[in-house]
Amino acid sequence: MNDYVILALNPGSTSTKIALYKNDTLVWDESIDYGSEELNRFERIVDQLEMRKRDIEAVLREHGTDVRSLAAVVGRGGPFKPLESGTYRVDEALLSDIRQGNVQADHISNIGAVLADSLASQAGITAFFVDPVSVDEFIPLARYSGMPGLERRSLVHALNVKATARRAADALGKPLQSLNLVVAHLGGGISVCPLLKGRIIDVNNANEGGPFSPERTGSLPVSSLVKLCYSGEFTYADMKKKITRQGGLTAYLGVNDGRRIVARIEEGDDEAREVFEAMAYQIAKEIGAMATVLSGEVDAIVMTGGLAHQRMLLDWIEARVSFIAPMLVFPGENELEALALGALRVLRGEEEPRNY
Repeated sequence: MNDYVILALNPGSTSTKIALYKNDTLVWDESIDYGSEELNRFERIVDQLEMRKRDIEAVLREHGTDVRSLAAVVGRGGPFKPLESGTYRVDEALLSDIRQGNVQADHISNIGAVLADSLASQAGITAFFVDPVSVDEFIPLARYSGMPGLERRSLVHALNVKATARRAADALGKPLQSLNLVVAHLGGGISVCPLLKGRIIDVNNANEGGPFSPERTGSLPVSSLVKLCYSGEFTYADMKKKITRQGGLTAYLGVNDGRRIVARIEEGDDEAREVFEAMAYQIAKEIGAMATVLSGEVDAIVMTGGLAHQRMLLDWIEARVSFIAPMLVFPGENELEALALGALRVLRGEEEPRNY
């Protein structure tokens, strides 16, 4: 079997994470971190491209990695147009959409594919992206919101959800396409989704609904929210920030780090305990709701993401959902590995690459 060296890129709001894989084995990884002053000088996210590319190239030189030694470069995919799950070639249509802003949101993950293409083109190799945020496998019923013209959208932590679902299938010793799972990605945003035979047929959309999370409000009382929006106290930008960056644990406790909250609870902070348990309560409710989407036929409940390291949180959730199905836990976001494995499946001919 051939050996494939793959470079994986995951740009985040304040960092670019990079990893080099030989087949499915990590060779090295690095994180390039940025301060707010450094980033605030850019008007649009795509304007950060040259800076981030230059810094990636510097890391490659430090590790003695020549792009000509690579089989592929793979970047994180963002909220592009609705797409099927899979590994995609980066093509000119995608690059044009990103540069012109023809995407569902101006998010830093959009430039992952552009960075991958820019580096891959130097070596004449293929650039890929895998399971972008805009993976859309919704059933028709999942799109209804209750207000015509305000359709529910599929925006989901698809990269980690799909990769973790594959790990769960391996643990259960069954093909993913034979299983029904409820997967909960517990990170800065929380995605809880039912997978019907491997397909994400619904999700709460972490920016608009579902449980509150370390930084996001999740679902809110609609009438009260509308009243607040028209109070004259806040601009649209203010409200967007309150909902997506300053909500949840951050709003209640002034901190978004689950480890620090657990430490406060262990020191006797009753408020921190109640807020943290309330988040667990809402996650459990969402898992229950998604189990009904699968008509109660659930093979396993799968927990992943950074907060899945917090046993206290998991115990509260499991106490409420264990009657549905057994819980499997795969902590961490593992996004660089998921990117590399997606490219590897294509390189090995195990999966056909998709076109944007």
